[in-house]
Amino acid sequence: MQSRRFPLDAIITAAAAALESVGVPHGDADLVADALVIADRRGIYSHGLIRLPLYVAALEAGGMNAAPALTWRRQSGATAVLDADGALGQVAMKAAVDRVIELASTYGVGTVAVQNSTHYGAGSYWSDLLTAAGLAGIVTSTTGPTVAPYGGRSATLGTNPLTIAFPSDGEHPLTADMATSAGAYGKVLAAKNAGERLPDGWAIGPDGTATTDPATAMSGALLAFGGHKGSAVSVLLEALSASLTGANYASETVDIWSNPSSRMNAGHLVIAIDPEHFTGLDHTRGRIRNLQDRVRGAGTGTLAPGDPEMAHLRAGDSSIDIAESTALDLDALFDRLGVRSPA
Repeated sequence: MQSRRFPLDAIITAAAAALESVGVPHGDADLVADALVIADRRGIYSHGLIRLPLYVAALEAGGMNAAPALTWRRQSGATAVLDADGALGQVAMKAAVDRVIELASTYGVGTVAVQNSTHYGAGSYWSDLLTAAGLAGIVTSTTGPTVAPYGGRSATLGTNPLTIAFPSDGEHPLTADMATSAGAYGKVLAAKNAGERLPDGWAIGPDGTATTDPATAMSGALLAFGGHKGSAVSVLLEALSASLTGANYASETVDIWSNPSSRMNAGHLVIAIDPEHFTGLDHTRGRIRNLQDRVRGAGTGTLAPGDPEMAHLRAGDSSIDIAESTALDLDALFDRLGVRSPA
């Protein structure tokens, strides 16, 4: 993959400036820019700066609300429901994570459901905030319709991401962050932009025939990972993300990829668990490090969940590599918005 290198601070500043130019408040713009760049630094390119032009288009068209009025619709014991008013998903999730940390610290567990939101980026960005607070966490979300259920042809489910993380006294938390589709939709877009093929088993065309062509996949459907088992997991995650609030299922959603003016009404769910209310944080962190070490010791080169992304992050320095196709889109975006080029 051809790429271009950008100074890290400069690309974050430019991304935030692009968001501010379409009405996003300074602090929210910094948050979103940081979340996108961290995804790229971890090698999760499908959730990185490739999304910035889409976000700007949706903000300009009204699919995303630059200055939302976040409202807590319901609060009961260790639970709360947040109406995000069409906010950038990162803005909604920061409020949700802050609240769930408070709830878990008080009750031992906390759960926050979110409605009327949009794409929240890489789930590990939010689980990192939970583990940094000494909490274990589960994070999931609805998306637009992109995935055919097992045995089906139509894009009925979302990519329905799942992130689970535990704090560790090792080098980094134990984190699994994944789409329940065989590949993330952003990876399909990136392959299309780069003129590359998809791996076998990722997608079908409109006629239900397997395809490795990204354009055909985008007019057809992605497949769930793991056949019928992965499809079942995806269905249940959609239930968790949407049925506890007024959020849309994927099949009820028009994705901003298709129509930037669409209010997706995405749903998120965040569950936090405080080990201090069980056997204590130190005990849990030590046990998790022990589990990570046991997994790594199972064979030469064996990695624990989260190891590849953290190795990618640690390998970075004061600059970042961006795919040339994404860099060209950013060049055009910054030029149109009058944002100083980070190059």
